[in-house]
Amino acid sequence: MAKPLIELCVEGIDGFLAAQDAGADRVELCASLVEGGLTPSLATIRAAVTAAKIPVHVIIRPRGGDFLYSQTEFETMVEDVTALGDEGVSGVVIGCLTPDGRIDEARTKQLVEAARPMSVTCHRAFDMTADAGEALEALIRCGVDRVLTSGQRDSALEGLAILKAANEQAAGRIVIMGCGALDADNIRKVRDGANLTELHFAALKTVPSGMAFRNPHVGMGGTQKDREYEVTLTDGDAVRATIAAAKS
Repeated sequence: MAKPLIELCVEGIDGFLAAQDAGADRVELCASLVEGGLTPSLATIRAAVTAAKIPVHVIIRPRGGDFLYSQTEFETMVEDVTALGDEGVSGVVIGCLTPDGRIDEARTKQLVEAARPMSVTCHRAFDMTADAGEALEALIRCGVDRVLTSGQRDSALEGLAILKAANEQAAGRIVIMGCGALDADNIRKVRDGANLTELHFAALKTVPSGMAFRNPHVGMGGTQKDREYEVTLTDGDAVRATIAAAKS
């Protein structure tokens, strides 16, 4: 079996550099992974592209929460995708749903058209659809290159049967990229169980903030006050161990 391609989900330029150094084949660049990943700043994207020795894919997600966007939100997504066409980015990561849990084909097609010749991945909005088989056919009709999925479950191990079925249904028409709590202990089981050629994980660790002074009376953005004094980083050792397991 060919060695799978490994994509790392990272936050910011430091996360990108750590993942690249640890051997990632490709990176999905995000901001705010605590919300599942939001569109990073243009300066962050440019810094990553400048430093990149591997392909950089950028998530296009204007806010956290659901994938049902207002018209004005969607227009910003199209503008973001269009702008990235001149930034040396290899791909974009998108996802739009209808209220009844289907792929929004009209919007997805518009984003795909705006993205070309960049690669297009549908993110885990796919995992929030009402019918995985129907959603997969919709993405194929829209010309999407790959879909990121945990098999519509919290973890890839739980969703393994759906991942396998999706990969069989795809039949080479779209890449199924597995994700969902993957680590060095389980990634080979998921790889082999669903016969996947691409895998995606984050390998994050939380470390204490370097701040010596801490104001106990205020928290930013409605978060717990303790969160203000934690930093989430890509764990290079965990990345290396998981990649080694995936490619063994």
